[in-house]
Amino acid sequence: MASRGVNKQSTRVGPDVEPVLIIGAGPAGLAAAAELRHHGVPSRIIDRADAVASSWRTRYDALRLNTCRWNSVLRVGDRFAPGTPFFPLREHAVAYLENFAAKHEVDVQFGVQVDLIESVPEGWRVCTSAGPMTARQVVVATGHQHTPWLPDWPGKDEYAGRIVHSWHYRNPQEFQGLDVLVVGSGCSGLDIARDLAQGGAAHVQVAVRTQPNLLRKKSLGLPTDLLAAALYRAPVRVADSAGRFVQRSSIGDLRKSGLGRPKEGIFTGLHRDGSPPVIVGDDVFDAIRNRQFKIVASVSSVGADGVRLADGTMLQPDAIIAATGYTSGLTSVVGHLGVLDERGNPLNYRQPAVQPGLHFLGYAPCMGVIGRDAKRVMRHVLAELNSPTFSASS
Repeated sequence: MASRGVNKQSTRVGPDVEPVLIIGAGPAGLAAAAELRHHGVPSRIIDRADAVASSWRTRYDALRLNTCRWNSVLRVGDRFAPGTPFFPLREHAVAYLENFAAKHEVDVQFGVQVDLIESVPEGWRVCTSAGPMTARQVVVATGHQHTPWLPDWPGKDEYAGRIVHSWHYRNPQEFQGLDVLVVGSGCSGLDIARDLAQGGAAHVQVAVRTQPNLLRKKSLGLPTDLLAAALYRAPVRVADSAGRFVQRSSIGDLRKSGLGRPKEGIFTGLHRDGSPPVIVGDDVFDAIRNRQFKIVASVSSVGADGVRLADGTMLQPDAIIAATGYTSGLTSVVGHLGVLDERGNPLNYRQPAVQPGLHFLGYAPCMGVIGRDAKRVMRHVLAELNSPTFSASS
């Protein structure tokens, strides 16, 4: 395709050096490849899995996006298939990403594990299971939900029941008739608790450490993700006040169900460290109000005698599902380059690269911003490819 303002000579490199190498064939990697192709820049994606959208394929069966289909597209004009629900299910997201990859003819090499990225005079060397690869520009797009994180609860090795991370949960079938404790009150934790309670689990409890900032998927008749995107640009105090109004008007008081008012506003957390609100469907709120699962205190320890909560209560669940989040999995790959914060997430990933030629995409906690962020990365990549003084080691 014809590019706009791109120096074609800048993408011509040696036979063993690629212009752009993208790590990860999920939404972020696919979006980056499509934007670069649209501007005449060749790129190649490498991914450890055997298909695009591998993380979506392995999530639980009932998963539904908390961004509406209007706001979940990767490029304008690349719509979800006709008949897709307003909030797409997991299988619709997978189908969309498959079709997107085919339409934009992205070049993907599967079965490649990335171990290390290091600076070299030509740009960047990516050490992989398929051997070293060198590129002038590298886009890391493996996502913020890369590596499941499980708390190191005191005594957990002595626990007689089953402990699984929510990443490995598929459906309630294997938990029918069991007493299940879900740890974590994020989107997945609450939705899995609802799925278990309605799918035959004998008793479901949710351990909550921090009161979640809850929102319905639709608020005031509009998709909440679109409302949140508009409010994000407002002053934080104004946005927090508007967020509390939306919560009061669409959710009401959940204290009798065990969920109190969060200590901080929605947008305070978003602007501070990217902590998103917990956006869930009406069915989850119905399950909360109908006491289909019980809210309990956070977990203090896990041992042979069961689970001790922070308030001293002892539980004896048959299984624990830890909806306790993820790490980026980037520390061993790029931690030595000074591009990560103390939590292992990319520094200022929406700004020009901390290390020239090394970019990060897909580390915002929702699919709705990936397309816009891909355009930003594309502009930075093109600027550096066109720069006569660019050097990864400069």
